[in-house]
Amino acid sequence: MQNTKASAFILGMGIFLGLAVMGYLLGHAAIEYKQFERSVTVKGLSEREYPADIVIWPIQFTAADNKLSTLYATIDQQTSLIKAFLQDKGIASADISFSSPAITDKSAQAYGNNAGVQYRYSAVQSVTVYSSDIDTVRSVMSELSDLGKQGIVFTGDNYQAQTEYLFTRLNNVKPEMIEEATRQAREVAEKFAADSQSTLGKIKRASQGQFSISARDKNNPHIKKIRVVSTVEYYLSD
Repeated sequence: MQNTKASAFILGMGIFLGLAVMGYLLGHAAIEYKQFERSVTVKGLSEREYPADIVIWPIQFTAADNKLSTLYATIDQQTSLIKAFLQDKGIASADISFSSPAITDKSAQAYGNNAGVQYRYSAVQSVTVYSSDIDTVRSVMSELSDLGKQGIVFTGDNYQAQTEYLFTRLNNVKPEMIEEATRQAREVAEKFAADSQSTLGKIKRASQGQFSISARDKNNPHIKKIRVVSTVEYYLSD
């Protein structure tokens, strides 16, 4: 009987100690896990300026006449003048293209009073320069008024006639900019860890923001500002 009680006591103490140890281990593991889950999320910015590498310059002009044949002849003559002018200023022939003229017949319009209109037909023609020689094209832009003295009526107040500058080397600069943004994010995280008396751990998760390309300012659209923000979450420990 005494042996049975002693065995039961020993078994009970063993179970109690086992549960106590298990409880301690589980509690300690929970604390360690909770500490492991501490983290800080930071952002790193990389922003640089690069010159554009492509310019698209639409040159639009208008002409009007009462005879279609005369109107088309005027368009052809003025288009040839513009092309010769551009080539003489150093723009390659392969960089110059022409669209079909947009003709408006005012007498066929179903609205408005056209009784006082001087010319029945009007046309808008576009000559487009697509070039990587941005410096040359920009210098020619300032001299285009010389053609206006020869009777060409240019239009530049609409969306279709706006000059566009492109930056096509994004894939070339991406790696360096991503590295810079990530390095900056880590510097911010290290500062936070030091201030909070913590130790910065490994990366928990990271995401790369979209690259944005914009003009540096409205007066320098040929200089592009490239920007990317990386978001990185780091583990923290005491």
